[in-house]
Amino acid sequence: MNRRYINLIIILILFAAAIWVDLPNNSGIHIGSFNRSLDTVLGLDLQGGMQVLLEVDDTKLPAGAVITPEQLEDAKQILENRSNGLGVSEVIFQVAGNRRILGEFPGLTDTQEVVDVLKETGQLEFVDMGSTPVQAGLVIKTTMSSQPNQTDQIAPTATLPAVETPVATEDASPSPVPTEEKVWTTIMTGTDLKNVSVTANTLGSPVVAFELTAQGQRIFADYTTNNVGKYLGIVLDKKVISTPVINTPITEGSGIIEGKFTVEEANGLAIQLRYGSLPVPLKVVESRIIGPTLGQDSLQKSMVAGLIGFAIVTLFMIIYYRLPGFVAILAIVTYALLTLAIFKLIPVTLTLAGIAGFLLSTGGALDANILIFERLKEELRNGRTLFQAVDLGWKRAWPSIRDSNIATIITSVILFWFGSTFGATIVKGFAVTLALGVIVSLFSAVFITRTLLNVVVDLINPADHRKWFGG
Repeated sequence: MNRRYINLIIILILFAAAIWVDLPNNSGIHIGSFNRSLDTVLGLDLQGGMQVLLEVDDTKLPAGAVITPEQLEDAKQILENRSNGLGVSEVIFQVAGNRRILGEFPGLTDTQEVVDVLKETGQLEFVDMGSTPVQAGLVIKTTMSSQPNQTDQIAPTATLPAVETPVATEDASPSPVPTEEKVWTTIMTGTDLKNVSVTANTLGSPVVAFELTAQGQRIFADYTTNNVGKYLGIVLDKKVISTPVINTPITEGSGIIEGKFTVEEANGLAIQLRYGSLPVPLKVVESRIIGPTLGQDSLQKSMVAGLIGFAIVTLFMIIYYRLPGFVAILAIVTYALLTLAIFKLIPVTLTLAGIAGFLLSTGGALDANILIFERLKEELRNGRTLFQAVDLGWKRAWPSIRDSNIATIITSVILFWFGSTFGATIVKGFAVTLALGVIVSLFSAVFITRTLLNVVVDLINPADHRKWFGG
């Protein structure tokens, strides 16, 4: 009995925590450096947003070049990383056929910045400028390309401020050098970058910190050791962004790029450097804004349909199963609150298909309760006492509950796997919410329903059980 009431206290704590998480306009979780928003994340079909269709740009491909599926998959991953780096965490990219990639940006209204960053190359070069540096902002030729700014994408649209590193001193007025004929030697490229992040210097200004690979560290150490007092150009997409002087050998393999950055400029630069150039040239062939009106209408109708269905089920359970039916409704409400809280904590992007998966898992949770109650009534008809009937009813219903839910989870995994195919993303949202709902429904049947039923049985007169249990 003590364990039953301990379990009841645990259920009440979970119930209260779920209500707090599910509250609208929740401030989120803020513990030390950990911060998590608890906003409900809605998909493109519910809140509107933008769709962008990218296609391989044949004009920037060498003659006879063949685009492989692996290149498109790599490009898709880079695009996802860049978008997530901008804070568009619900973005979905899918390879469409053998030449196109489709991107969906739920809730996005200012589309130009994202489109620009997706198209940028982010090719970083460290260039030997000897004793005659080039002014920041000028476009130059390097040994990486025979033409200035010949990259697989358009050049960055953001204007980058003059930059300097803490291990070198920027010349206050580098001499303008004609760049029409001279080709500058590239010491190493951004492929030798191991990590790039945005941090703050001692004055609190945003800076871009970088760390080199083992190979990059060796190259950088050798070059700076042999070129003390000379200029090292930092070039992004053939545009000079910094020309610091090498004061001492740089052997640690790490440093920072600092200047008059805003946070947005520092983040934009870091994203470009971190995710590098695309393996294939892409161009935007179509972009369209999807309004939220249709999504909101669908969401409201889904909510109304769900409430009507739940009301009908509640009436049926209470009329047919009486007290156990009321217990089942309490368990289902707790299940729904816990599931929604998990969706917000992960977070799960809710789409119409995802809501359908959640409602289906709710039906499965209710079905588990019905199996338990039917077994309970059978045991009562066979002459068992109320306490025996509750215990045996749950034990005999458990194998059916377990097997059916495991089968549903396996099906969800298969659906999620097939949902990676272009045109089938709607299945992925359905599979995710269905699988999570089923897992919580198992917990609900094993822990919540059983505990509540045992507590209720403790509180009533076993001899008068027929009017309470309908058996």
